[in-house]
Amino acid sequence: MASMPNHAPHPSPPQPVDLILRPRWLIPVEPANQVLENHDLVVHQGRIAALSPRAETAQRYLASQIQDLPEHVLMPGLVNTHCHAGMALMRGIADDQPLQAWLETAIWPLESRWVGTEMVRDGTLLACAEMLQAGVTTFNDMYFFPEAAFEAIDQSGIRASLGILAFDVASAYGHDADDYLNKGLAVRDTLRDHPRLSFMLAPHAPYTVSDATFERVATLAAQTNLGIHIHVHETQHEVEQSLAQYGERPIARLERLGILGPQTLAVHAVALDDTDIDTLARYNVHMAHCPTANLKLASGIARTSAVAAAGINITLGTDGAAGNNRLDLLSEVRLAGLLAKGSHQDASLFPAHRLLYMATLGGARALGLADHIGSLTPGKQADLCAIRLDTPSTLPVFDPASHVIYAAGREHVTDVWVSGQSVVKKKQLVQISEEEVSLKARLWQNRFRG
Repeated sequence: MASMPNHAPHPSPPQPVDLILRPRWLIPVEPANQVLENHDLVVHQGRIAALSPRAETAQRYLASQIQDLPEHVLMPGLVNTHCHAGMALMRGIADDQPLQAWLETAIWPLESRWVGTEMVRDGTLLACAEMLQAGVTTFNDMYFFPEAAFEAIDQSGIRASLGILAFDVASAYGHDADDYLNKGLAVRDTLRDHPRLSFMLAPHAPYTVSDATFERVATLAAQTNLGIHIHVHETQHEVEQSLAQYGERPIARLERLGILGPQTLAVHAVALDDTDIDTLARYNVHMAHCPTANLKLASGIARTSAVAAAGINITLGTDGAAGNNRLDLLSEVRLAGLLAKGSHQDASLFPAHRLLYMATLGGARALGLADHIGSLTPGKQADLCAIRLDTPSTLPVFDPASHVIYAAGREHVTDVWVSGQSVVKKKQLVQISEEEVSLKARLWQNRFRG
């Protein structure tokens, strides 16, 4: 009797995909403390399809485009959790002053004369260009005329969380807090389906927002499920002012008014005592740590070690370029680590992988976007940055994660993608003109001088 033929199963044909990126190292962020070598990242329809061992990629996937990154680390795009993007046009205009004097004698008078849709659009475009070239793929904004900021965001290809501002001080944008909120909510209703936009309620600070406005913000947060983005305890002066005016510290006041919760992002949070930290931890509040702005404006050094020990999610922000001068999250994350180590004389605090988490997935969590961005997890949006590590300033490479924090800088960022779309390629902006951005900045410089 003849034997039956032995038919081996046919291998499945390769799956068509849009893009395969072939870096030397992958830092997925999730799971933690992991660096992958000889792995490819597969992108399809704007999302991460797989992290594939290189030996298996060609058999599994057929890509429309393959990009080699032979001496690069590929990681999630950086998340800047606090920015006033439109203020990029004020970079360096009033340096070397403490916060209150800086605001009252320089920034607020300038804004009262010039702030409007054109300034916000052009300033935000300048900020987007700078952030994208520094590996930032998402930023959380708090400024006037968010509809004008959106024009720049849409043009540049970056992802953003726009603030619905609440402010009890009149401006060209709004005459009272209700006017600010109503305008911001209208923008949100118009743009809520944009794939790269999200929104947060943005009461400016305890010293510029009344109890009644805070109560409305708390109600809106409950009704809309929006997070709250607020400056708080930025300086000791702010705390003393609150004690004199309200008989309580700002965080205690925010607790009383229903502002604190797991969707609240407390910006700066420098002047904290142990009770303040316990309160923030009890409500699972997130912190946006802005170390450069805190130092430059002489606000102080945040107690990040105690904040982290309490279980509070610490993220990184640049603040605006008017108060920082750089929208450079890699410099912020490095400084955050060094400040903590030096101020506590403990070199083990905030190791490199922890700092990378703060600058990526931790930031995504604070903005309510952790299911969509922040780690190289299949199914998430392909928001990515590639950092070159074969330059004289970054060789030799023993630990790529450590190098990203302590050796590399924004000048080593070569390529950036948002939702799988190239926005920076070989250090060049893809979707906006660097010449156009630079020209607009120079025109505004002449206006401000005049």
